[in-house]
Amino acid sequence: MVATIGLTGLRPNPPRASAIASPPYDVIKPGTPLEKLLAEQSSSLFHIILGDQPAAARDRMVADGSLIEDAEPAYYVYEQTWDDGKRTGVFAAAEVSPYDAKQIIRHEKTFDDKVKGRIAVRRATGLHIGPVFVLTRAPIAAALERAKREATPLYDFTSEFGGFSELEGIVNKVWRVPTESETGQVIQAALASEPLYIADGHHRYHASLLNEQTHFLCYVTEEAVIQAYNRVINGVKPFSEIAGDLPLRPVTEFHTPAKHAFCIYTKDGCWELDAQHVPDDVVGRLDCAILERELYPQLGLTHDMIVDPNHFDYYSESALDDMKAAVDRGDYDMAVALHPVSLDELMAVADAGLEDSEIVMPEKSTFFQPKILSGLFLYRYANS
Repeated sequence: MVATIGLTGLRPNPPRASAIASPPYDVIKPGTPLEKLLAEQSSSLFHIILGDQPAAARDRMVADGSLIEDAEPAYYVYEQTWDDGKRTGVFAAAEVSPYDAKQIIRHEKTFDDKVKGRIAVRRATGLHIGPVFVLTRAPIAAALERAKREATPLYDFTSEFGGFSELEGIVNKVWRVPTESETGQVIQAALASEPLYIADGHHRYHASLLNEQTHFLCYVTEEAVIQAYNRVINGVKPFSEIAGDLPLRPVTEFHTPAKHAFCIYTKDGCWELDAQHVPDDVVGRLDCAILERELYPQLGLTHDMIVDPNHFDYYSESALDDMKAAVDRGDYDMAVALHPVSLDELMAVADAGLEDSEIVMPEKSTFFQPKILSGLFLYRYANS
């Protein structure tokens, strides 16, 4: 269904891979300790993906041997291991096609203005760097395990980001599989049997479309862990003004609630709030949609405000303590924890969107954990 080819371009010199690899550009928030740490590390990919002179940074890292050219097409099998889990996928270059071809399937709306920075970096460097995280129903696991058995890893290191990233402490292993090898052909054939569903990185794919690339860098897997995408909120009205009108249940701690319930934390206490109405449609029944429909209007919030940092910021399910701290500091009035979206719910929305392009997941509804490191391969793309 989706043709893939092996990757060519730049990759880390193996001894320097751990110093080069970086969290994705969109989780490196300006002014944070993580940004400061990466900016101070001369070998970090940060200087290409978020620096002022990406082409100069690329040239410097090639000249000093941090990045090496690899012109032989290859797939790169990528395994991540963390305290309570493991996930294996593969880096590949997949054919770019318009959404209406139903080969690359999205579940979010995309906006041209949000990709200008990514297109600028790609055109300056000739490289597609941050992979699009895609899911497949194709049975690729056996082929990837075969690749892992046949060779020693090209890269094998533990992520270290000063404790400032959710990728901290993850063990990363990468196996290089030439496209023309027997196992490479098996991987290529398996990937071609099903369409690809974008899980994370919709705007990176949209940039590939607008940049008129023939192929895009992606990470393909059958596995995904979706965390809740929680939020801290400043309403137009403070929560204290509307709390008396809500059927709140006091609870002893801020936690991830059951489906169709919300856990709310403020300086005055912690409560659970049940959804009042759960419709049948695939989007309306999602907890983030229910929250926007049932709570936001009472706080005086409208849809256009959900991307305004004066009113909202977003955290993964593992960052409940950080959310509480933001409220305790007075940065935000309240924190809300949701139940995570299931993989079945996400795929149901994506499939429904094949028939009606207006059916998409609400913004800020899923957080895939762990993220994929950037910098394990820098794909030299071609234009159509």
